[in-house]
Order: sequence, then C-alpha cells, then structure tokens
Amino acid sequence: MTETSDLTLDEVRALLAPILPRHAAFDGWRPQAVAMAAREKGVDPDIAALAFAGGAMDMIDAWFAHVDTAMLAALPPEKLAVLSIRRRITALVEARIDVIARDREALRRAWSILALPTNAPRAAKLGWRAADAMWRAAGDTATDFAHYSKRLTLSAVYASTLLVFLNDESEGLADTRAFLARRIEDVMRFEKLKAQVKGASGGERLSLSRFIGRLRYPAV
Repeated sequence: MTETSDLTLDEVRALLAPILPRHAAFDGWRPQAVAMAAREKGVDPDIAALAFAGGAMDMIDAWFAHVDTAMLAALPPEKLAVLSIRRRITALVEARIDVIARDREALRRAWSILALPTNAPRAAKLGWRAADAMWRAAGDTATDFAHYSKRLTLSAVYASTLLVFLNDESEGLADTRAFLARRIEDVMRFEKLKAQVKGASGGERLSLSRFIGRLRYPAV
C-alpha cells in the first residue's frame, strides 16, 4: 500500500483505468470491479471507491480517457505528420480499436449503460471528447463551424464503427476495418460537397444533419 498511499484521486483513476475493463467484463461496471482492480494494483479499496464515487459512468469515463492516452502514445506527432488527413483519422480510429480489442465484453456492457436515457448527455460528451482528441492529434485547428461539424461527423463514424466491432468475428477485425474505410470515404465525400455548396445559406447545416444520420444508420 505504501507505493500508492500518496496518490491523488485523479492518479488513482488513471492507475486503475487500464485494468478496470478486465474486471468489468466479469463483474459488470460495478463496485466489485473497482475493488478487484484496486487489489491488483495495491490501492486502498476505500480510496478507490472514492475515486469512482460516480459509479459506472465514472469508471467508463476513466477507461475512455485511458484509451485517449494510449491512442496518442501509439501515434505520436512524427508518425502522423507523414500521413494524409484521411490516413491520420483512419489510423487514430484503428489505434483506439486496437486498445479496446481485448476488452470487447467490457465495451458491450459499457455500451448498454451509455445507452440509458439518463446517461445520454454524458455519453455524448464522451463521444465528443474522443472525436476532439482525434482531430487535434490529426492537426485540426479549425475554430469556425467546421470545428463542430468535423467532431460531430467523426463521433458518428466512431460510434457506428464500434457497433460493428462488437459483433466482428472476422480475422484481424477485417470487417470492422473495411466498414471504417467506407465511413471515412463518406466523410471525404461530404467535405468535398461542403466545398461545393459553401456560401449557400444554411446548406452546410442541413447537409450535416442528413449526413450524420447516414453514418449512424448506414444502408446495408
């Protein structure tokens, strides 16, 4: 206990976040998973419980924050700099999938919690945070409406890709990667369309609404 006794609550969350899904896969996103993770890392269980006082959503939030960190570690700026924007975004989404690949059952359980109406605002915030992290890593500096439209479209792409991932039994997650490639292609086409209709009153917002709907509920 001595090595972890001086950790702040934020540091406790960061320490336990990577292993929480392993326990949540069996125990659910419940206090038992926190207790097991704390025992594994030598953290006082009472301190760990305090760090995740918000329950399942706090646990999921911490795990997703770890995924952000792991994604950025896997793709530092020098690796992304040599890629096109399309390849940067694809690589960033794939890096996230690689991080969570071994915790598919935990993600499935997390998804059912995120889907609850009472959790919708925070779930949306987490989706936005993931998209923002990816766009910033990709070098996006937009501050106008494009800042928001890019993040909305990417969060839709990421969410729909995760849904495919949850049921993907193909070798090397080939189906998930192919689906992602198609969605990214949709994004590129949309960006070209925006350039063509730029200046039309309200056109971008109306197109964005229809586009996001297609990303979230793509035609089979």
